[in-house]
Amino acid sequence: MRLSVQNIIITCLVSILPANAQMLNDSASLRMIHSCIDDIYNLKISDAKHKCELLFQKWPGHPAEYLFKGMITYWEYYPLITTSPSRMTFENNLRKCIELCDKSVKKEDPEYLLTNLCARGLLLLFYADNNLSSDVSPLAISSYWYIRRAFENTGSYADFYYYTGLYKYYREAYPRVYPVYKPLAMLFPRGNIDEGLNDLTIAAQKSIVLKAEALFFLTWIYMTFENNFTKSYDISKALYLSYPSNVCYQALFIENLLLKRQYDKAEQLIESSSGKTQSSYYQAQLLIFKGIIQEKKYHNLDKAQVLYNEGIKEIVIFGNFGNDFTSFAYFGLSRISKAKNDRENHKMYRKKALDLSSFKQLDFD
Repeated sequence: MRLSVQNIIITCLVSILPANAQMLNDSASLRMIHSCIDDIYNLKISDAKHKCELLFQKWPGHPAEYLFKGMITYWEYYPLITTSPSRMTFENNLRKCIELCDKSVKKEDPEYLLTNLCARGLLLLFYADNNLSSDVSPLAISSYWYIRRAFENTGSYADFYYYTGLYKYYREAYPRVYPVYKPLAMLFPRGNIDEGLNDLTIAAQKSIVLKAEALFFLTWIYMTFENNFTKSYDISKALYLSYPSNVCYQALFIENLLLKRQYDKAEQLIESSSGKTQSSYYQAQLLIFKGIIQEKKYHNLDKAQVLYNEGIKEIVIFGNFGNDFTSFAYFGLSRISKAKNDRENHKMYRKKALDLSSFKQLDFD
């Protein structure tokens, strides 16, 4: 699953809203928090690290410090995979945050409750993105109490709708797509698809800090689970324009343009972004997107074939993060083989694509 995982972390910012919390009641700190988050999302990592350091010099010992460090690590080395040298640092920071919150006498205060939930959520996303189901299950079960507490706070802070929306929607939709999680889902109360989407929409409109996170998940849900490319397009465009340097949001927007067959706009964005980032993951994605352009817009099957194969070669090192994009390339190679009356390769490539794809309808046919 490709998840721009920056998401759950940010809630730490709103997690300090109660009257006895001080960080968000301090205007200077609040400005620093928002500025730090903007830097993280726009991949200005050095600036984000500096601001994080300054912020927690003022608030030493706050568990949110480890949450911010985990967030910065996640985006500095995006995509963070199981073999990443920074994986241990990332996990240790989030585990430290959870430990401090769990042991605090303020455990049930909204500040510590949400900080804890943020750390757990980010760690869960890392495990899910890397298909580490054995790590997902115990953490999800131990986090359920915190999720239920979020339902009790929606009347106070709109950001809590982010969590209730994700729970309501994914409790129903996720096990349908990933059957391995069905036994785990059965341990929790039922959700509601429509209510989940409504809660996420409220979060996207009214959240103090989680607006971008809600927009990302709404884009992802409408593009994949709901197969509604028109709705996902509008949301992904707003997200991309808000964080134009974020390669995850760029790729999501380009993918949406290609799914809507807006090849001219997609090509313009691909060309304007090529060479502007050192992310080898993003460059591998672009190779596959360029293959789709050559195949669908220019009908240059030979050039598309070369690009698809190059993209597969470059993205394979990213493991589970590269599976969906690899499937895009294999779907393309299957179509090309069919056009060349190569039935054997047509079937072989399509089988590879289906085996790797999280959502079978995303084949660009």
